[in-house]
Amino acid sequence: MPLPFPEYDALDGLGLAELVRTKQVSAGEVLDAALARVDARNPALNAVVRRLDDEARAQLAALPADAPFLGVPMLVKDLQATIKGLPTSHGGHLLRDLPIDHDSELVARYRRAGAVFVGKSNTPEFGLTPFTEPEALGPARNPWDTTRTPGGSSGGSGAAVAARIVPIGHGGDGGGSLRIPASCNGIFGLKPTRGRIPTGPDLSDVWRGFAQEHVLTRSVRDSAAMLDATAGEDVGPSVACPAQARPYLQEVAAPPGRLRVLATLQPFFGRTVHPDCRTAFDDAVALLRSLGHDVEEGMLPVDGAALARAFLTIVAAEARADIEWAAGLLGRKPKYGDVQPDTWALGLLGRHFSAADYANAARALQVATRAIGQVMTSYDVLVTPTLGTPPFVIGALQPTPGELVALKALGRLGLGAALDAGGLLEQTIEKVFGFIPFTPLFNCTGQPAMSVPLWWNAQGLPIGTQVVGRFGDEATLFRLAAQLEAARPWSGRVPPGVVS
Repeated sequence: MPLPFPEYDALDGLGLAELVRTKQVSAGEVLDAALARVDARNPALNAVVRRLDDEARAQLAALPADAPFLGVPMLVKDLQATIKGLPTSHGGHLLRDLPIDHDSELVARYRRAGAVFVGKSNTPEFGLTPFTEPEALGPARNPWDTTRTPGGSSGGSGAAVAARIVPIGHGGDGGGSLRIPASCNGIFGLKPTRGRIPTGPDLSDVWRGFAQEHVLTRSVRDSAAMLDATAGEDVGPSVACPAQARPYLQEVAAPPGRLRVLATLQPFFGRTVHPDCRTAFDDAVALLRSLGHDVEEGMLPVDGAALARAFLTIVAAEARADIEWAAGLLGRKPKYGDVQPDTWALGLLGRHFSAADYANAARALQVATRAIGQVMTSYDVLVTPTLGTPPFVIGALQPTPGELVALKALGRLGLGAALDAGGLLEQTIEKVFGFIPFTPLFNCTGQPAMSVPLWWNAQGLPIGTQVVGRFGDEATLFRLAAQLEAARPWSGRVPPGVVS
């Protein structure tokens, strides 16, 4: 049966908003189109894990008339961002029935921008993995090949945007969690500069400032316009970034000029890069040169193995804090069984590490941040592959049966030291960072970074290219992204199972 409003699939958020603004369609018709696509396409993807049909229809009565995204359907990731009156599961079962009594500041700004929340998107437990396979919600699937991952931790939003369920999906990026699903799903994803997006009213720095929220989109201009609508500090931030010179939507229409580009295949947190990712990188470098940019290939002064351990030390500590915080909301202490075995094990490692371990890890990342900042004084942007491999088969990075037995046994006994001595940290580093060797570094440095979908492999899977800007310089990224979008249009590429 044909889906209503077939033009919906071809339009980005700003395009839909213009139709609503000029009364060519109503916001209700746009919402009906989105919900019909949830019905038709989500069962194969498990991208939307909580439908908000009633809440969305209630929003239609209070849309601000001059909003840039008037009546545009979007998903809110079921992590960090809170919607008043609804639970935020954080990808687990512990909090899935606990409603929150307020909007987060970012959600409030989405409302003022005219967005309509049609659902919550799938996410791994506490956003801890670069794939989206939570026990409580089930795995999200990639619309280009439903046997494969859509990435994480914003995998549900990425799959839904690529499948044309919604034009915009909210996400957060603590180690690549916007750029990873952008690459896996063939869409655009930008992680803003640290401090650009509000984190209130509950927190100031999330994961020591690693985590930044923004959106996944099919068009560059939607990302720019949404950043215009949401950027700017709220009450009580601990970090401020340089103010933007003019609206980012204007940057999209401006030429980037001749940029100084440093390109590297150096895997910062891993060891190897898949041939498909190398080919995509080479193709992107050739494209940049053909567009008149000065591209130099080189290396960054970082010790990847040391930085990977430092990064994971901090993430393990934050995982333990998240577990204790979640149990505290329920008025008790955490216990084994509250979370997945791998989440519990990571939290035990976080409890095992000393305060000095945590501080030394933070210092190591700060030293690397200064070194990379110095390198970037000579370049406008840095270019790398987004990922170390194409999207993998679902389950490939999960603990093996033997590892799971060990995790459960040591987890029940609370033996974080044994987990560390047994090499769990090194095994995790090898497995996880083999997939994401390029993205986490720029969560540590706070620089803006984006994944641009310029290449698809022989299996029809998208392979993204990462472009990193100087701290506070999203403007250059948007100008360059728009140039790349014009030179190598990707909006016409549609996953094979997506039909109106």
